[in-house]
Amino acid sequence: MCCAGARYARVVSFRDDFEGHDLDRSVWIPHYLPQWSSRAESAATYEVTGSELRLSIPPGQGLWCPVEHEGPLRVSGIQSGVFSGAVGSTVGQQPFRDGLRVREAQPTQWGWTPRYGVLEVRARMELTARSMASVWMAGIEDEPQRSGEICVFEVFGDAISRAGPAVGMGIHPFRDPALRDDFAAPRLPVDVTGFHVYAADWRPGGVDFFVDGDHVRTVQQAPDYPMQMMIGIFDFPMRPSPAAEADHVPLFVIDYVHEA
Repeated sequence: MCCAGARYARVVSFRDDFEGHDLDRSVWIPHYLPQWSSRAESAATYEVTGSELRLSIPPGQGLWCPVEHEGPLRVSGIQSGVFSGAVGSTVGQQPFRDGLRVREAQPTQWGWTPRYGVLEVRARMELTARSMASVWMAGIEDEPQRSGEICVFEVFGDAISRAGPAVGMGIHPFRDPALRDDFAAPRLPVDVTGFHVYAADWRPGGVDFFVDGDHVRTVQQAPDYPMQMMIGIFDFPMRPSPAAEADHVPLFVIDYVHEA
């Protein structure tokens, strides 16, 4: 493991370079939290081509969870695990409000759920003022308290300026009483339309965050249970954006995911 301020060493124990013509379905589920919606209504728009995963949100893509979610939202996301209770139960990953109930039960699948390691993603994105892209680790929530989040990075299109984007990273506790919220979005001198390597060195008691191998920040706490990776691009149709961007298709391109 690394020390803050140093470049981390890598011995790869998991990698997906997105070769071939589709996702590895033994690892990835091409849906965003389908238990609160359904597989049909949460399906990602994506393609695997040229050794890249390309997530997008075309104009005709429907809203995600339109009855339950406050404010219209469209998502194309994949995740490396899924778990829920029976239809009508409140058991499920990342509920976005209290009392939310499962609409479609999901078969449990743990595709890739590490506990500690250096998590590295090489990605680029094309965003507008009403879209954002993110990669985060979410607790598998087979027990409610195993629900913390490590946000490897997130970028909102309306937080990009000439000085660079505000790149969010840190910890969210959700229902984990052992964690506290520790999140920041430092502005970095990078162009997110080009590829950059975003990484989190997750170890017992702490997480170091890096961009292109350079240390950005450290959090002195860490979830202590298996977590799944979530990769998603989001569109918020009600957010104001210039008329010239009305037909823009948000795009999130992942070159690889590595775990060391």
